[in-house]
Amino acid sequence: MKVLVTGAAGFIGSHFCEALAEQDHEVIGLDNFSNYYSVALKKKNAETLEKKGISMIAADLLNPEFSVEIPENINYIFHFAAQPGIDRNTSFDAYLNNNFIATQNLLKFAEKLPDLKMFVHISTSSVYGQMATSAETEVTLPVSDYGVTKLAAEQLVLARSRLGILKATSLRLYSVFGPRERPDKLFTRLIDCALNDKEFPLFENSLKHIRSFTYVEDIVNGVLAVMGKEEQCNNEVFNIGSEHEYTTREGVDSVEKITGKKIKMKILEPRPGDQLRTNANIEKARKILGYHPKTSLYKGLEKQVAWFKNC
Repeated sequence: MKVLVTGAAGFIGSHFCEALAEQDHEVIGLDNFSNYYSVALKKKNAETLEKKGISMIAADLLNPEFSVEIPENINYIFHFAAQPGIDRNTSFDAYLNNNFIATQNLLKFAEKLPDLKMFVHISTSSVYGQMATSAETEVTLPVSDYGVTKLAAEQLVLARSRLGILKATSLRLYSVFGPRERPDKLFTRLIDCALNDKEFPLFENSLKHIRSFTYVEDIVNGVLAVMGKEEQCNNEVFNIGSEHEYTTREGVDSVEKITGKKIKMKILEPRPGDQLRTNANIEKARKILGYHPKTSLYKGLEKQVAWFKNC
């Protein structure tokens, strides 16, 4: 199959491209190499992918000419590209443009593809709001610009499938971690602080937050599982994540145990829009996709620490 992956040079997207290539799919990766975090890290990921035979295109979905180099005989689109995270320094326009308008532009391109089997939108547990413990049919209550715009993009995609324009599904991912995790995310920062004797910026009361921390390989396997299940997945939403809950405190303790270092904390004011609890209800994904995440937080963090030391 010929597969287009947006956000291919990012954390999850790069892992997903590798998994596709290992299954002998022809992979075309697209990334705008934004400066939200180190462009050098993204270029390093892209170089790794190119060495594995994956074609990389530097293009921005907000540019009307983004599709010039993309062939028309695409069979699947996996849309990872987005303005990520909850960041006080990120404007609403950045979330709106990169999460919603960019998705609309990609959909317009997808509608013209004669061989497209499925458009797979990568969403987030943030659409549920502060307590992300719901099944896919329950009400979404996002409390951040990130969650609001990701939910809007999700509905934009699903509207196309409701109208019969194309087959589409949306996957809501939960607290992904592992090698190549962005430098602004929890565990990469914790590991950096532990190994390099830095202060970790801890939002007040966040040690009590509960998360379905999910190892990136388990996420990738869940996303891959939609391929070949177009009829079962069309116009459906799936939660993809671990059923196991951990507090942020347990995450900190695990990093300290693995590195053998105590992490110094700098307490910051609580972050608006942060989730208090995520727990992936994956009954639907288990039943339809055969999804079974396997990696524990500790085992995954051992791999992430090893990667950090060698990167």
